[in-house]
Amino acid sequence: MVLLERLRGVAAEHEARLGVTDLAPFPDVRAEIERRRATGASGRLGFTFKDPAMSAEPARSFPWARSIVVVAVPYLRDGDGRSPDRPVARFADGDRYAPVRAVLDDLVTVLAAGGARGEAVLDDDRIVDRAVAVRSGIAWWGKSTMALAPGLGPWFLIGSVVTDEPLPVGEPMVRSCGTCDACLPACPTGAIVAPGMLDARRCIAAVLQGRGTIPEAMRVAVGRRVYGCDDCLTACPPGDPALDSHLPVPQPDPRRLLTASDEELERMTSHWYVPGRKMRFVRRNALVAVGNDRRGDDVALLVRFLHDPDSLLRSHAAWALGRIGTDHAGEALRDAADRERDPEVAAEIASASAMTPSP
Repeated sequence: MVLLERLRGVAAEHEARLGVTDLAPFPDVRAEIERRRATGASGRLGFTFKDPAMSAEPARSFPWARSIVVVAVPYLRDGDGRSPDRPVARFADGDRYAPVRAVLDDLVTVLAAGGARGEAVLDDDRIVDRAVAVRSGIAWWGKSTMALAPGLGPWFLIGSVVTDEPLPVGEPMVRSCGTCDACLPACPTGAIVAPGMLDARRCIAAVLQGRGTIPEAMRVAVGRRVYGCDDCLTACPPGDPALDSHLPVPQPDPRRLLTASDEELERMTSHWYVPGRKMRFVRRNALVAVGNDRRGDDVALLVRFLHDPDSLLRSHAAWALGRIGTDHAGEALRDAADRERDPEVAAEIASASAMTPSP
């Protein structure tokens, strides 16, 4: 108990909440992951979906451990207040994981001073972090599938330390969303198909982190987003006190992502998950966002990508020009149609041209 109180003190110094659970399996979590995989609802998600037998049974990865120390670290800061059309979700606007790493490092140090082994686990596919947070007693499962905490709602990040110290475990939080279902209609694509059930194929945040083409049916709903989506979080009433305690600031312009070099983009997005760290996926997202602004003065910028060697960028630039729909955009699309040899891009050009005035 003395060691546990020291750990709680360290967490409190970082304004984090701390709970403890054991390494028993999570059969319900495993069953839900396997259900989503079987139905296709997991979409392109990897991470804990890659091997549910491992991620839902921590003892497989940490056979030496006896306890899991879990922390919930608030991540909102000045500038995160309510503002429409945020291109980047709040959790990814800067390195919001730095405070989590700091508290985990300090917890490992305290455990080591007490003669225990500890290993920090953060954003790791060996543990379903929301599940350990709920079982440790610091959060409950929300209908959005997010973990929610009193006074914070969904506005926190989760980190863990597995240790060989047999610490007293907490009780799961006896709480639910009750009759509130504000997150369900807030999702712009209907990805929360039922309370606690997410179809990742419809989730904007998941799609923007994936490879390949953004489905055409989702592109308008993407809006100005280039990474992440906060709509189900901002709609969550338990998170209102934390969110409303911060003022908004002007948001970055997605066009900056289209004019930056690869090296600049690497620096700007170093804390994002980008498939293979290929900046083509960042530009793909930005093309859709710029198209959704529907500004005629963006045509020249988009036409540059209509000539890009990358067919992925040409196809999304074509859609963006069709979305803008001006005479100038239509002329550029018809010129591109004459030289395009990729059948998929040609089809995008034809579809986009149909959205512009006839010559």
